[in-house]
Amino acid sequence: MSDPRAAVIRAAIRDVPDFPKPGILFKDIAPILEQPGAFAAAIDLLTEQYAGAGVERVAGLESRGFLFGPSLAARLGVGFSMLRKKGKLPGAKVGVDYALEYGTDRIEAHADTVSPGMRVLLVDDLLATGGTAAAAIHLLQGVLEAKVIGAAFVVELAFLNGRQRLSAPVHSLVTY
Repeated sequence: MSDPRAAVIRAAIRDVPDFPKPGILFKDIAPILEQPGAFAAAIDLLTEQYAGAGVERVAGLESRGFLFGPSLAARLGVGFSMLRKKGKLPGAKVGVDYALEYGTDRIEAHADTVSPGMRVLLVDDLLATGGTAAAAIHLLQGVLEAKVIGAAFVVELAFLNGRQRLSAPVHSLVTY
């Protein structure tokens, strides 16, 4: 039997048909943030999953990973690293380019945000095709030489097979 807190999270997710384009059923996580019980349930479940796992840093993907990551990091007693879109960070930074359906994008981090060998947990709101998360793992492990011990998501769209692209263990609170 699944945890009843996951049912609270699932109930808070709103389906928005035909967004951002016709034929897409968008899973809107905004109600999770609007409902303190749902947000608390998400942070509680993520904390329980990773407490005792030796996480030394939580890294969140822009922008919705910034909503869940800092609260999780605070609960785990570790710092939070921002992984941002190109040109959004000041100072010394490193990055990786990755393919989109039509074109490329870039994700960047401060050059000193993690140390080589540091045990990092990647956090984002949603796992779809896995392209951005795969790029983030490559940035953290391949460029910054950290050890990504897991990738945590509030929602996973399993039918898009995103977890297959990730080289770290995946944990999702709600799966469609």
